[in-house]
Formats: sequence, structure tokens, C-alpha cells
Amino acid sequence: MDREGFRRFLLERKLTAKQIDESIAVVERFETFLRKRTPPRELVSATKNDVNAFSAVLIEEDVNTWETYLTVARSGRFVGNYQVFAAALEYIDGHEALGNLFTKLAEKLGAEERDRIFRGVALPPLGTPNTEKHRAMCVAVERLEKRVGPDRCAEIIGTGLRDLPDESFMDEKKKYEAAGGIDAYLAQKGDEFIAELEKIRDEKGLYFNQPITDEVIAYVQAHPEIRQGVRVGNVIYEAKIPYMAVEFLAERDPKKRAYLYCHCPWARESLRGGETQVPATFCNCSAAFHKKPYDVVFGKPLRARVIESVLAGDPWCKFAIYLPDDVT
Repeated sequence: MDREGFRRFLLERKLTAKQIDESIAVVERFETFLRKRTPPRELVSATKNDVNAFSAVLIEEDVNTWETYLTVARSGRFVGNYQVFAAALEYIDGHEALGNLFTKLAEKLGAEERDRIFRGVALPPLGTPNTEKHRAMCVAVERLEKRVGPDRCAEIIGTGLRDLPDESFMDEKKKYEAAGGIDAYLAQKGDEFIAELEKIRDEKGLYFNQPITDEVIAYVQAHPEIRQGVRVGNVIYEAKIPYMAVEFLAERDPKKRAYLYCHCPWARESLRGGETQVPATFCNCSAAFHKKPYDVVFGKPLRARVIESVLAGDPWCKFAIYLPDDVT
């Protein structure tokens, strides 16, 4: 890999000199690991399986840090290997959810009740493949739902399990204030999303983990709940873009489409079938994710609920976000 080029790449992301040196050391270690594989590989030709194998080593040696996985993802992006980029990002995306549920249950129900729910459930270390993580979440949510009931379970999970600092959404607050109203803000939001997808398509990049095609953009355009959100009175209805939209649009089997649609690293693999499926109540975590920008825009926590979800057997995931009464 071009070390100096990667330094410049990291400088553009405002990393410090120390962080850049540490990042280059991580990539050098990954490259050494790849050269010892059978057959030997370079970073540009590495696969998801290589990232998985490297992650197992990081866990074993207790160096499986968030920064390490982000560095591996950045190295993949730098050399144009989007398989490495997506595989590394998949490890850190939403990893905090089960640990945050563990903490939240102590706050809401008390440590003793939390420990009953989590008895025998280990928090998977960072870098655990998604094919394994869903089992722990399934047990925890099933037990929580059984002990407190579906409504209380949804309420607790609906407070959010992701680490989403308000500062990350301050630009949305500024855009809303500049737009002069919720409808103008939503229209602008949709235009910007389409422009972003078109840029990714033209540059042959990735939208998080997936390529964007004309067909994907047409699908988003045809579904305003995905494009920008649809306001009905003081409720905004939003839906997710499919996680792997190209494959989703080509697939006809409903079960396979559900798997290709789902974004959640703690639930998606359970849709493949087998002995466990994460309860649909868990999708209230996604509802909280969708309402977070509006919490910041309006300066207070809003209410959201799941309307449809693929975990419940619906064709997509749709959420209702309830705006303050005085919004115009």
C-alpha cells in the first residue's frame, strides 16, 4: 500500500500524527497477516473472509479496538477494496447495542432483575461476526419481553440502544431552521439524499456497505418514506433503504428479501432461518434511531413507534415519528 498516500488520506480526516502512525502500524500488521494466508494476498485483493480471520486474531490477542476496525475499513476504502471496507465497518456498526441494553435494564428494572434477564448471556466482544451475535440478543429480548410484557419491552428498547451524540445531528437542526418549516425541510432532505446517491453511483463508491445503481435510485424516488419521510399531520412516516438494495430488488423470495432488507447487525442473520429469530419488539431500537435527528431538531425526546418491520413478517421497516403539536 502507498504509505504516503494513506497518510494524506488520514490527514484529510483530521487524524493527529500519533493516530496516523498507529493506523499505519495496524495496516502493516494486516498486510503481514494477508501475506501469510493461503494463498498469500495483498490488501487490494483481500476478501471478507480475510477480515474475519484477522478479526479472530485481534480478539484472541485482546487488541480488538474500535479504532483498529475503523483503520482496516479506511485502508480498504483507500485502495478501492470495498469488500474489506464493508466487512470491517460491519464489526463496529451498532456493536454497543447489547451492552447498552445491559446498562439500561439496570437503570429501568434494577440490577437484580437485569442479571436475571442476562443470566448466561455473554456480551460478545467487538469483532464477533454477525452470524453469532444475534443469538445473545434473541435470548435477552425474549426474556425481557416475557418478564415485563411486549409494551414495556418496546418502551425500554425504544429509548434507544445506540450511541448517538446530539452533536452529530446539529447540522440537521440548522437545516431545519433555515428551511423555515417542516415540509420545506423534508423536501430538501430528500433532494440531498438523492444527490448523495447519484454521486455515489457516478463515482462507483458505496453507500455504507452497498453499491448504488439507477434501479436503486429509482426505487428510492418511488418511495417517499425512504427518500425523505412523509408527513401526515404531526406524524412523519419513514422507512429504510434496503441494506443490500441491488440484490433486494432482484430477489422474489419473501424470506430472502427480508434478509436483504434488514440493516440490524443484531437481527439480520436471524432472518436466514434456524433455531432463533430476534423478536420484532427489538425493532423499536431502529425507531429510536430514526427519531434521533428530530429529537435534536426540536430540542426534546419525541415518541416513535414501529409500524412495520421485516422481523414481524412485513415487506419493509416503517416507523412513525410524532412531532411536537406546534410544528408547522
